This record gives sequence, structure tokens and C-alpha cells, in this order.
Amino acid sequence: MGTKVTPYQSADQRAKKEQVAEMFDNIAHSYDQLNHLLSFGIDILWRKKAIKMIRGLKPQRLMDVATGTGDFALEAARMGVEAEIIGVDISNGMLEIGREKVRKRGLEKKIELKYGDSENLPFDNDYFDVYTAAFGVRNFENLENGLTDMLRVLRPGGTGLILEFSKPTSFPFKQLFWFYFRVILPTVGKLVSKDNRAYTYLPESVKAFPQGDEFLDIMRKCGYHNCKRRPLTGGIATIYTGEKTKA
Repeated sequence: MGTKVTPYQSADQRAKKEQVAEMFDNIAHSYDQLNHLLSFGIDILWRKKAIKMIRGLKPQRLMDVATGTGDFALEAARMGVEAEIIGVDISNGMLEIGREKVRKRGLEKKIELKYGDSENLPFDNDYFDVYTAAFGVRNFENLENGLTDMLRVLRPGGTGLILEFSKPTSFPFKQLFWFYFRVILPTVGKLVSKDNRAYTYLPESVKAFPQGDEFLDIMRKCGYHNCKRRPLTGGIATIYTGEKTKA
């Protein structure tokens, strides 16, 4: 499953999830602007592709895991996903920003953002029709525990959709990707963000994270079936989907 990478490395003995929560609290106020800037807005296009996939499933209840500042949840509502949307995250700093965005758009009755740990979600079994997780699962303390608990709260026949960075293998995407992730992104991130480690941790976490068929195998091990993957933009990101077995 790859090497475990934490935001503050061996200098910090706290659990990974505690370090991740602090890191995102530290960068919350600059996160949206910096994220779109550093990705050239491609992350927005990736989210739209993912939302079009779940919109076709016509969910009544949608959970957005690692919702951050609520970008995915808000875009889902804007694109016509007719569902009760609940976003969960372990960073209260990110959630505060997200709740303000929800209020400004007048979507308090449609979107709720709440504190939640992916490994111990505060929901009953079989509660959601669909869950999404965009750029968050590589930050889990224990990947298999998180995937298993997210599956628990899906109804039988429900779908989990995970959008995550992956490692491109073909020229020139591979070379450009790693130059950008290892040199450009950390440099710009340090200039704008209060947390020097945040944008150094990102490429480290992507490099260590299982991808492609390896990640699909982990999903199957956790109980998902009909698992599929869809590479995006030369393999820079991938959409993974899996379903909960029908009763």
C-alpha cells in the first residue's frame, strides 16, 4: 500500500490524521485561491467530470468525504444534483470557510458541512446513495479503514466515487508532472501559505499513494465490487468507482 507519509514527518509523533487536520487548518484561508492557481483550474474540470457521473445516478443523499471548503458539494448543487448533500472533514478551519461559502450562496437547506472522521463516520449504516471523495483519501490515517467505513454508510447498490491524483507514466506528462510537483508547487506554496510543509507534503503523498489497478485491488479487498478507474489528463488524476453489493 505504499510508504506512510505524514505532513510533519518523524519530527511530529502525532497520528497522521491530527497532523493533516492541523495542516489544513493552517492553509484554510489561502487554500481555494492557491489550489485553483496551482492546478491552472484543471481541478475544476475534473470535479465537473466526476459530478456528471454521479448526477446520472440520481442520488437522494450524497456524502462528500474530505469536503474541505465544500467546493465539490457546492459544484454538485450548482450542476443540478438533486440530493441532500452532507460534507464531512477533520479540519474545522476548512469547514468554517466552507460554511461561509454555503451561506453566501443560500444553500443552507441543501448542503450541510460537519466535522467527521472517515474511519468513524457519524452516520447510520446504509444511509447514503452515493459518496464522493476528491483529493482526500491519500490523507487518511488508515486507507482500508476509511474505505470500509465509507462503504458501511452506503446503501446496498450505492456507489462510491474517489477522485485522486495519480502518477502519469507517459512522456511528456510524467516529466512535466514531477518537475511541477517537486519544484514549482512547493516554491509557490511556501510564498503564499503559512505552512511550509503543506505543499511539500502534497507531492510526497501522491508518490507514496497506491494508484491504478493497485488501488482497485484495495477497494475490492474492502468489499467493493464492479470497481473501475478512469484516468484524466494523461493520468495526472484518476476517478475510481466501486459499488456496494445489493442486498
